[in-house]
Amino acid sequence: MKNRHTTLRLSNTLVQKAKVYARKNDITLTAVMERALSEYLAEDPSRRSKKPFTLPSFGFGGLKPGVNLDDTSALLDLMDGIE
Repeated sequence: MKNRHTTLRLSNTLVQKAKVYARKNDITLTAVMERALSEYLAEDPSRRSKKPFTLPSFGFGGLKPGVNLDDTSALLDLMDGIE
């Protein structure tokens, strides 16, 4: 089978951590990514956390009415003063 190349978009922080790991373990960055992905895919999905994640709010009375923390563009509009 021919090797295929795939482009992935990863955060700089994640790539830097992977590069440091590769150097410490004298392996390639590709090997780090392949091992990590293989291990993740081999995990039993039922063991992964299924707890819903909620963001706590602090201050007086919680969130402003109509604020939806899941709607990024609406939050940005609110912070920019756009109603």
